[in-house]
Amino acid sequence: MGTISLFGYGKTTKAIAKKLNNAIFFDDNAKEPFEENGAKIYPSDMFDPSKSILEIPSPGIPPSNPMIKKAKNLLSDYDYFLPKSKATSVWISGTNGKTTTTKMLYHLLKDKGAQMGGNVGTPLAELDLSSPLLILETSSFTLHYTNIAKPNIYLLLPVDDDHISWHGSFEKYKEAKLKPLKFLKEGEVCIIPEEFKDAKTDGYKITYKNSQDLADKMDIKLSDIKHEEPFLLDAVMALSVERVLFDEISYEKINSFSLDSHRMEKIFDKAGRLWVNDSKGTNVHATLNAIRRYKNKKIYLILGGDDKGADLNPLFKELKECDTHIFAVGSNKEKISKLSKKYSLSHTVCATLKDAVVDIDAKLSKDAVALLSPAASSLDEYGSYKERGELFKRYISELF
Repeated sequence: MGTISLFGYGKTTKAIAKKLNNAIFFDDNAKEPFEENGAKIYPSDMFDPSKSILEIPSPGIPPSNPMIKKAKNLLSDYDYFLPKSKATSVWISGTNGKTTTTKMLYHLLKDKGAQMGGNVGTPLAELDLSSPLLILETSSFTLHYTNIAKPNIYLLLPVDDDHISWHGSFEKYKEAKLKPLKFLKEGEVCIIPEEFKDAKTDGYKITYKNSQDLADKMDIKLSDIKHEEPFLLDAVMALSVERVLFDEISYEKINSFSLDSHRMEKIFDKAGRLWVNDSKGTNVHATLNAIRRYKNKKIYLILGGDDKGADLNPLFKELKECDTHIFAVGSNKEKISKLSKKYSLSHTVCATLKDAVVDIDAKLSKDAVALLSPAASSLDEYGSYKERGELFKRYISELF
């Protein structure tokens, strides 16, 4: 009997292994075979497709990986588990806001038996598939590998340049984001940006231009929602699903939702000056949303990290219309410096994030804002955007 091969030794595949008896791991970081907690882990170059009856990848492993290219029986975890479930499933994707929207929707519907997981919180393999409702944050990586499973409701937040190096192009990235539409059946629903109004689907298509447009279509009163953009759209998306499933709108519940740290998180230092921790702003679209919030203030903006090959020109074109001084950090700081010069924007190249905070401290006034919204991943220097955000907050606390 063949084995089930799990590509990557991470959170998703570890959860899958607990459900299977004959699964083994193949991992790029393994230099030689080893065992851990009963699991067998082999170097990726030891994967033999002739001995494998099924391959399930960690979502982050790109299609260019040699294991993926050799695999003959590739399934995503969605394809393996979801067809066995009778639950109504809501998938949430997009470039920015999918985590917040997912958590908001769970906050609205957890008392109706909903479970939340996927790309946030609990891996799909650990969810109770007998529950009536599954709310799944779904990455473009997972969508790329998924060819059988489908949602009953698909929410797509705005799509902007991201993960270009993984997908190979922006068109391929968009193609992954739109993929679930091909599988929807009559009576199922997708809520998608207006730019994709011509996308083909057998499901019922609701398109939106912005928060107001979607609210008008779903008979939602924006004035009754306390959240501001960019979180206003997340709230309207979540309330739209509640409307579709239960014909209810829970304004009090959505207003009681607390936003996560590291996403437009306000911090006032001991001098009463405003710093904003948007460490989760890991792409151009997220950073554009952040600077638009403060476009009427002087902005001291910290940019930089691993931008994954994204085109930063749209960001710099908009920054040219703002009163901004840029502090470049991370592995792409020279790229940021060149763009700053190209667009005649004042900037400082900093060796570290701490140096940027210290430099801003000497300039920041009470009517200005210091904004960490890097438009880049943190993984060039940190373990996660959370680590970057926590260090940012610590450096602020150490100023006095």
